[in-house]
Amino acid sequence: AKCGSIELARQVFVKMPKRDVVSWNTMLGGYAQHGHSEQALKFVKEMQQEGVKLDRVTFIIILSACSHTGLVDDGFQYFDSMNGDHGITPTMEHYAWMVDLLGRAGRMEEAECLINKMPFPATVEVWTALLGACRIYGHMELAKHAAECIIELEPYKSAAFVLLSNIYATANRWDEKVKVREMMDDKGVKKQPGCSWIEVDNQVHSFIAEDTSHPQI
Repeated sequence: AKCGSIELARQVFVKMPKRDVVSWNTMLGGYAQHGHSEQALKFVKEMQQEGVKLDRVTFIIILSACSHTGLVDDGFQYFDSMNGDHGITPTMEHYAWMVDLLGRAGRMEEAECLINKMPFPATVEVWTALLGACRIYGHMELAKHAAECIIELEPYKSAAFVLLSNIYATANRWDEKVKVREMMDDKGVKKQPGCSWIEVDNQVHSFIAEDTSHPQI
């Protein structure tokens, strides 16, 4: 299922003599991971018809499937049913997927409102989901707020600085971009360069752009 062979995975699943919630979730995750969101939701109904008790992981997969294809109403329906119908208290990961769902759909104010109503302080993952959506839709002030929250939680990691800097650059707000870079310098934060990996003779090698330091070059 994870490598995309959904039909083969389904055949194996059907032939299993006994299926527990883990095997159901694995098949569901295959549908969700490879963009078959509508099929994933049909599969959830099949789970319920078979009397399978949905668990915390099931709802994480459901919300991720809804997020990736913009099924906002379905996402809310399942999120609201967790506590009311299934006795499952949403965790931070469930909230993070809901923020991601709303953000991808461009419903930024609702995403921020959901964060403010959470029963616990938002983590980096939640704010990062919001910041990523701000980049897509050019929501500058909210992007700044989300980045500040991430930096407060992880002051020496570069991801939020770089993303906020890129958002300002896209909007031609060069003064703000410079300020972000200066803040990185003041805190001693360094951007980790992207790298490529290649396996040769069962040994993995990594390279960065214009890298001439490898002994085999």
